[in-house]
Amino acid sequence: MLLNGASSLSDSELLAIILRNGSKDKNAIQLAIDVLKKFPLTAIRDCSYYDLLSIYGIGSVKAIDILAAIEFGKRIFLKNVEKKRMFLSNPKDIWLDAKYYIVDLKQEYFYCYYFNNRQELLERKLLFMGTINRSVVHPREIFKEAYRLSASSIICVHNHPSGSIQPSKEDILLTDHLVKIGQLQGIPVRDHIIVCEDSYYSFFEHRNILNL
Repeated sequence: MLLNGASSLSDSELLAIILRNGSKDKNAIQLAIDVLKKFPLTAIRDCSYYDLLSIYGIGSVKAIDILAAIEFGKRIFLKNVEKKRMFLSNPKDIWLDAKYYIVDLKQEYFYCYYFNNRQELLERKLLFMGTINRSVVHPREIFKEAYRLSASSIICVHNHPSGSIQPSKEDILLTDHLVKIGQLQGIPVRDHIIVCEDSYYSFFEHRNILNL
């Protein structure tokens, strides 16, 4: 790493440095390979402490070291995102931003993006987890945050763990409900975007479904 830089190392070599040493019958590289076989990069990001403990050779200290490194990387990424993406001008920009947070998750995550009157991002906030529908997504929580931030508009974003971007009946009813409340509150819901790894669905771009 000192000779050629961190970018020259494989995923397993980088993880081996974090692990520092192996187990009684495997060196650090072999143990890192075992970890990445069970949890590839697309999955290790969302591993829990107990997921990591399920791997032979990973104890409490190593599990904590891995989780700390993942969280540190997330925070660096988020700081860069905040600097680069203060202005999100279209659904594709939102999708590219949101992909990092909510693809490859096993349940639905519902975020709201809050904007000022110049359409600059004030904050993105995770509000709900689980099956997204009108009984779960409470408008009062969405608009409470909007008032707290003095936001001028909102864009809602959630993922489909199935990988399909097509809106469900519940998605359509929920979006219609939130748009109407936004009109009454004077804080318009400008879009609701369903995100997956390779594509997205924007209600704004499909205006024939709702009066957005």
